[in-house]
Amino acid sequence: MGGLDGLLQGFQVAFSIEGLLFVFIGVFIGTFIGMMPGLGPISAIAIMIPVTYGMEPSTALVMMAGVYYGAVFGGSTASILLNAPGISGTVATAFDGYPMAQRGEAGKALAIAAVSSFVGGTVSVVLLMLFAPALSQVAVTFGPPEYFALMFMGLTAISSLSEGSTIKALISATLGFMVVTVGIDGQTGTPRFTFNNPNLLEGIDFLVIALGLFALAEVCFLIINRKDTSLSDKANVGSTRLKKEDLKEMRGPMSRQSFLGFVLGVLPGAGATIASFIGYITEKKIAKKPEEFGKGSIRGLSAPETANNAATSGAFVPLLSLGIPGSGTTAVMLGAFLVLGIQPGPLLVQDHPDIFWGIIASMYIGNIILLVLNLPLIPYISKLLKIPRPLLISLVIIFSLIGVYSVSFNVFHLYVLLFFGVIGYLMRLSSFPAAPFILAFILGGMMEQSLRQALTASNGDYSIFVTEPISLTLLIISLLSFLVPLVRKRISTGASSS
Repeated sequence: MGGLDGLLQGFQVAFSIEGLLFVFIGVFIGTFIGMMPGLGPISAIAIMIPVTYGMEPSTALVMMAGVYYGAVFGGSTASILLNAPGISGTVATAFDGYPMAQRGEAGKALAIAAVSSFVGGTVSVVLLMLFAPALSQVAVTFGPPEYFALMFMGLTAISSLSEGSTIKALISATLGFMVVTVGIDGQTGTPRFTFNNPNLLEGIDFLVIALGLFALAEVCFLIINRKDTSLSDKANVGSTRLKKEDLKEMRGPMSRQSFLGFVLGVLPGAGATIASFIGYITEKKIAKKPEEFGKGSIRGLSAPETANNAATSGAFVPLLSLGIPGSGTTAVMLGAFLVLGIQPGPLLVQDHPDIFWGIIASMYIGNIILLVLNLPLIPYISKLLKIPRPLLISLVIIFSLIGVYSVSFNVFHLYVLLFFGVIGYLMRLSSFPAAPFILAFILGGMMEQSLRQALTASNGDYSIFVTEPISLTLLIISLLSFLVPLVRKRISTGASSS
């Protein structure tokens, strides 16, 4: 099926009554979640997974994709109004968005963020349509060695690019590998690390891990750190109209960061957070007046907002065409695919073209809906942040407990959920990133399977991973992605000490 024919089929899915309804629901919920300081698309998608049981996979995944890019789109609101980013991908947005709000231009800042997000998201969807099928064709030639090396590259990238200590990121990934081995070995049928508990024979469910590490960990953090972050009563957020001069100033950053953000989103381990920071830094370096950045610069606000939304769509390229998540959120999306019985990867466009192209087509519609929703409702959207924190915490806890219990109707899994909620909070308290944990948990089983298949094909010869050109290249990239940050850190440490 050609790209145009496939896209037409995707629009049939997206323009159906169910498709339009669930795209709207997804982007609305995502926007709302993105505006909540401390919450983000990972928790939102994890909570939405049990809601999709019994739904058509195409409409369910379209809705969860809408939650993802809707949360990134809406995350700028809290960054601009409160200087409290709703998600990590909008941290750079606060650098110039919050100063604009402080000088009475909150409406203008929100409008710049909305338009930049729309442009970045739309351009990246076009690139996704053009390049995702090509990657699918290339990925068909991948064998077990290539898949193992590819998943290893994604895991080392997210570990080395995580904020803070690389050692802590690797420890977090190691814990994820340890947890995924719990249960019956699929090849030998031997119980592993079950401690004679029959409840662990089937392993630990992905939903329990995701809700525990992210949703309940956030709840613990919000309860213990009781700081009032509600929006103050501002009757006037300023005009939302953008002048021709403003649009002219935004044009350069939007055009450059749409492409740069998409490329960074495709890279495993990068994602919206890194794309937004690189976009901000890039524009500051090439700006004629870099001293304006950090003081309410239009370019400084437009660049990260364009880049993070472009990276959101870019992260779907390795997910849809290779079955490899490009970010922590798409790692949760991968789990949602598997829960619905869909295996993303090279054969997705052939076996499930309605899902592959439906997601892409829904992004066109979703970006338009997001723009229409956000621009006229800016004065009202800002007041949504006044929701009392106790009510927000209660809703997250209830949805998490109901979601886990509805999967297996086993009270034991609720205790496991609480256990990983505590683990997630302790990890956050100790600055251990949770993204490598969840990626290792999801990729661990597939990596183990690919490793065994490769060694079976080579009669136990490990050289198969370096004799295959693609596998060798991916392993070299993995090694560089791990060593380069360490070398840079060592050089910077030595320079500062001298």
